[in-house]
Amino acid sequence: MEHGYAAFYQDPKFWVAISFVVFVALVGKLAWGKVAPMLDARGERIRAELDEASRLRAEAEAMRQQAEADRAAALQEAEDLLARARLEAQRVAEAATAEAEAAAKRRERMAMDRIAAAEAGAVNEVRNAAAEVAAIAAREVLAASIDAQADAALIDASVADLPKALRAA
Repeated sequence: MEHGYAAFYQDPKFWVAISFVVFVALVGKLAWGKVAPMLDARGERIRAELDEASRLRAEAEAMRQQAEADRAAALQEAEDLLARARLEAQRVAEAATAEAEAAAKRRERMAMDRIAAAEAGAVNEVRNAAAEVAAIAAREVLAASIDAQADAALIDASVADLPKALRAA
């Protein structure tokens, strides 16, 4: 197929192609000049949001670890307090038993009834005192380190288990 032009640059299709390439190059340069800063700004905004999310996650993890450590310390202190209360109750019970045995040897049946009543009262007082001491100490420790909901659940569980523990000791 012959076009009839002596040189390729005389063909109008050649000049249309050249003008198309120049047009695309100019429009592409202008479009890239406007799109590139928008993409860079968006990339910076996303990077800043990711950095903020990483920082917040690290803070949350540190707070979680601190809360777990505080909780463990409070539980350990409550257990120590209960152990001391058990030992004190055992000591008082042993002292009351020794006193009751000595008094039982010296007195008749009426004196034995009074000693038994006094012993029961002393054990109840020790239990009540141990429960009060444990509750006060646990309340102070837990109030400083555990939120109100967890604090209430822990105190309720400790107070509910205290009579069983004192009976077992």
